[in-house]
Formats: sequence, C-alpha cells, structure tokens
Amino acid sequence: MLPYQFLLLCRLMDIPPKEVVIDFMDNLACGSWNREGRDTAKEHLINYFIALGYGQEHYMEAEIRQIFKEMDAVGMLFPGEGNEKLVDRYAKWRDKHQTWWFKKWFRKTRRQLSKKEVV
Repeated sequence: MLPYQFLLLCRLMDIPPKEVVIDFMDNLACGSWNREGRDTAKEHLINYFIALGYGQEHYMEAEIRQIFKEMDAVGMLFPGEGNEKLVDRYAKWRDKHQTWWFKKWFRKTRRQLSKKEVV
C-alpha cells in the first residue's frame, strides 16, 4: 500500500509510482542496470539511509558506507557491452559473490541466521 500523498505526487508529475519505487530501490541497492547519470541521486539515498539510522544498531557509519561501496563495485562490473554468454557468467558470479558478501557482513556482528533465513 502506497501513501495517498505519494500517489498524488506521482500523478502530478505524470510518473508511474511503480517507476519511482523501482528507481529508488535500484539506486539504493547500487544496481547494475540504468546507472548512467545516477551517482548524485545514489549518494543522496545513501545519506538518507544513514541519516535515518538504518543498520546503526549493528554497524558504524563508516562500515555502512563501505557496504554501499562494495555493492556499487559489483554493479559497476556489469558487462553492459557484453554478449549474452558474458552476461550470464556475470550473473552467476554475482549471485555467488553476493551470498559470500552477505555472510561476511552479517557474521561481522556475530549474528546468526535462523533456519528460515539461510541465504
């Protein structure tokens, strides 16, 4: 459920709410597609994330910024000019890397995944 004011804003700006939400998530996640010209927006979103205190019960601000840098590095490696085979290889590598990367950061705070959450 999206807030009514958000829906009104999107209607005024003539942009589908789904597009705004997807852009928000992809930029905050340092995604690999549609990266061009989005560095400033991404930096604002990272600052927004930190300003609201997300994750600070587990990580220091410098660590959170490092997490975002590592996410961005993976996104920058996307072979945009590559053929289908190269993109498939990248996707397989990325999936394995993200599993390792998540566990590295999750275990840094000595937390344990429940059986339901295992990545």
